[in-house]
Amino acid sequence: MEVRVRYAPSPTGNQHIGGVRTALINYLFARSTGGKFILRLEDTDRTRYSEEYVRNLYDTFKWLGFYWDEGPDVGGPVGPYIQSERFDLYRKYAEQLVQMDKAYYCFCDEDRLQKLREEQQASKTGEQGYDRHCRSLSPQEVKEKLEQKSGYVIRLKIPLEGTTVFHDSLLGRIEWKNSDISPDPVLLKSDGFPTYHLANVVDDHLMGITHVMRAQEWIPSAPLHKIMYDAFGWEQPELCHLPMVLGQDGHKLSKRHGATSLNEFRKAGYLPEALINYVAQLGCSYEDGRDLYTLDELERLFKIEKLNKAPAVFDYQKLEWFNGQYIRQKQDAELAQLVRPFLIDAGLRKESDPDADALELKAMVLVKERLKLLSEAPAMMAYLYRKPQLPEAKEFLPKKLDLAATIAMLQRDLLLVDTIDFSDILKAEEAFKEYSVREGVKLGDLLMPLRVAVTGARVSPPLFESIGILGTAEIKERIQASIEWLSKALEQSESPEA
Repeated sequence: MEVRVRYAPSPTGNQHIGGVRTALINYLFARSTGGKFILRLEDTDRTRYSEEYVRNLYDTFKWLGFYWDEGPDVGGPVGPYIQSERFDLYRKYAEQLVQMDKAYYCFCDEDRLQKLREEQQASKTGEQGYDRHCRSLSPQEVKEKLEQKSGYVIRLKIPLEGTTVFHDSLLGRIEWKNSDISPDPVLLKSDGFPTYHLANVVDDHLMGITHVMRAQEWIPSAPLHKIMYDAFGWEQPELCHLPMVLGQDGHKLSKRHGATSLNEFRKAGYLPEALINYVAQLGCSYEDGRDLYTLDELERLFKIEKLNKAPAVFDYQKLEWFNGQYIRQKQDAELAQLVRPFLIDAGLRKESDPDADALELKAMVLVKERLKLLSEAPAMMAYLYRKPQLPEAKEFLPKKLDLAATIAMLQRDLLLVDTIDFSDILKAEEAFKEYSVREGVKLGDLLMPLRVAVTGARVSPPLFESIGILGTAEIKERIQASIEWLSKALEQSESPEA
């Protein structure tokens, strides 16, 4: 039997981390078994549906780098793969259940249902939901109402007694009292639209879905679906309800914990490889002693038995660590291209600028070991594109040196920079060390004010590499500007008014 799994999102919002995780696990299971991964759009909620969300769906998975074998945009043998294009099928099978006495026409209007809800809330009894009023209508009464063109929905007959039993690959045998299932839920609405339950079961059967892998929040719908499968005489797909993903506080992951939308992760500068690697390991283990996997390795190593029953905790710091590891694996040219859009958005460069392209490529050696997110690059690299804003005078001062002594150090730096060849970084560093020994000054006292003059900050990417990239002439200008800046600060501090 060929494994066939599906990801069936509702295009009522942008893709989020929970949905991507569900899709990824389905994809990995399909690949690990030589099966097929199918996309189905469950677009029956037309009030919240948007083409923008459909485009976001396709764009997200193209960016992530894993895709479906069958779906609305790639076709397949069991289409259409969009529920709004399958309405005739849903009506056909809903009517079939009525003919089999597994479902019935309900003619209750909204006024009666609203009154029923109000009475149930006022009574504060345990009985909530539809009261099965139309379940006992005689065939003659049903016929008359249909002839009168009375509006109706089709409701499923939930057994009044007993339990419904189904199996879950992860959780084992699950029993559900029929009295705890929503009483006779609607399958086909009065406007001809199917409810989620009818469309889901019919589509999974007709598309040959063998395994349904979804979040544990869908467990309450499983007994209802089992009743429908039994009513049709169909075999239910094997179920696997995936462990929840929680925030650090133990609650379901949400916006209050941080980014959840894939758009947010992309804008923050996460790499698709890092997201896939981390998300694949939420609630699932692969090989001991490893953290980083390629997608090919995940496809080969995935096993349902390796899924955990316990909820997984989403750790943003760990994801950042993963992202940093994948950044360091990038070749400089590829990393420069990945960083470029962030530099453009920050206004540091134009989209088409060969000189900026060359500068970026050189700069990768400066930032690659420090980046955790691509979005951090503009702040780290800004000093390469424009002279930094000079900070307060105190930022230049090494420990135990005053303004006058710091200015003297910068004057020494100015002379040194003019005489050293920075094309050989090791020799340049050695020249500074030899000078500090020869002149009896601390190397740190020489380098701290120089670093601030060059980059505008006390903490920065490697100093000598930065000087080599910017060139001696530019560095001398920055040192001179810093000397003048500190000299003004010194004059002000020595004035009688200070």
